[in-house]
Amino acid sequence: MSPQRAAKNSASQRTDASDGGRPPVDELGYEQARDELTDVVATLERGGLDLDASLVLWERGEALADRCEAHLTGARERIEAVLNDGAELDGEDASEEDN
Repeated sequence: MSPQRAAKNSASQRTDASDGGRPPVDELGYEQARDELTDVVATLERGGLDLDASLVLWERGEALADRCEAHLTGARERIEAVLNDGAELDGEDASEEDN
């Protein structure tokens, strides 16, 4: 992640009056972040916001997308670890049967 994007994400994760008192992005679970991201996209697609409000919302959306990706990456790693552990156990079982 670029330093500029990291700074934007850090700024968009804080709770303040500009984000309507929403919780920080880094405290959201996957489903919460996904649902809010869907709302952000719908709001931006509808239009009608001034430039500053659109940018704030866009930055929040970027942070939400990053949060979702982090959750999915973590889930993928956990699944791969379980599958790898299972494959190792299968390999051990096969070698014990050969003896």
